[in-house]
Amino acid sequence: MDLLDFIFRLGVLFAIYGFLWGLIEIGLWMLASGQNRSMLQVYFIRAIKYFFLVNVTFLFCIQGEGSAMVQINQVIFAGIILLTYFIGKLQRNQTRSAFFRIAGRAGRGLPMAQNNFNMRYEVVVIALSLIIFAAFWFYPAFSMNPIAFWFKDSILNIEDTPVFGFIFKVIGFFFLLNLIFKMAGAFGFVLNGGRNPRNPNNNDGNSDGGFVDYEEVD
Repeated sequence: MDLLDFIFRLGVLFAIYGFLWGLIEIGLWMLASGQNRSMLQVYFIRAIKYFFLVNVTFLFCIQGEGSAMVQINQVIFAGIILLTYFIGKLQRNQTRSAFFRIAGRAGRGLPMAQNNFNMRYEVVVIALSLIIFAAFWFYPAFSMNPIAFWFKDSILNIEDTPVFGFIFKVIGFFFLLNLIFKMAGAFGFVLNGGRNPRNPNNNDGNSDGGFVDYEEVD
């Protein structure tokens, strides 16, 4: 698998993973009878989501079933893409937080508009996810668990489906184009000290982090 094909497949992976996790989120919301989540619950679920995302991403960097066959160049590119993706998510959540504060928490009472945003929690979850991804590089055997394999197999099966596979490949292509544009914004975000240009005060607050997070397939 050459590098361009690998990067394209990561776009498809992110798109299908977002779809699968959206279904999981719907199930969790139904089990909770539509009740709003506390901030800790939001970030606990988000941490699980990010953990398996980096886990499955790392599995796509392994050729064959042997844990010793890690493709270093693919791991590096996957790490850069994950970093850009996470920073883009942080910017989006931060912007939503600012919007709902300005709008007086518009949409109150709607389940999809209820969520919490906390910059510190967001940074911690992202940092831990990236650290775990890096740790897999040194201990690849830890990345091989039944849940991660289920996600990987499900992604591959959906990708091979004639209709849905084509749709997600198109989504993955545009996702990668969007990701390329985000890279410039992400590096600017880091150079700006973690402040969103549209929210220079960088205050923590509550926002719509998403009852079902579909940002992956935008």
